[in-house]
Amino acid sequence: GEFAMQRIIGGILVIAATSGIGFLYSKELQIYLEKMLYIRHLIYLLKGELEYCVAPIGEVFGKIAQRVKQPYKNWLLAMQKQIENREADEFFIIWMRTIDQYLGELSLKPSHLIQLKELGCYLGQNHTAVESRNLQLYIERLELEIEKMREGIETKRRIGSCLGVMAGIFLVVILL
Repeated sequence: GEFAMQRIIGGILVIAATSGIGFLYSKELQIYLEKMLYIRHLIYLLKGELEYCVAPIGEVFGKIAQRVKQPYKNWLLAMQKQIENREADEFFIIWMRTIDQYLGELSLKPSHLIQLKELGCYLGQNHTAVESRNLQLYIERLELEIEKMREGIETKRRIGSCLGVMAGIFLVVILL
């Protein structure tokens, strides 16, 4: 009677809740993927500016800052300011320090953070061809990561929802 009905409704709710877990997980990955895509966009802008613009690199950062969203905007403005006011700091020291200060909130994976920081070793040398080549290499590495993540998201979305439903059914069987 009524009790059986409650059990059925309870069962449906448990399955619905557990399948939601898989969905949330893939949503998180999707948000991370969007950060990677935005970083790629930013690096493309940087590459374009360095290739077509004869301005000092500090100015280049300032220019790009006007075209990007936070926290990237503040990072680039800090880069500009610190490069223009630098007394002795090497370019890559400023690059790494400002990444830690301004892009920490992105919570990038250690490997992605290291790649972004390494890029700073190849910039700021006023050698456009070399900088361009290194930015291109970085973009290609990012492309690979992005591709891997896209595939991963698809797989995890499928596995996640499948596992969620199975976990739900399992709980229903145990509890009811």
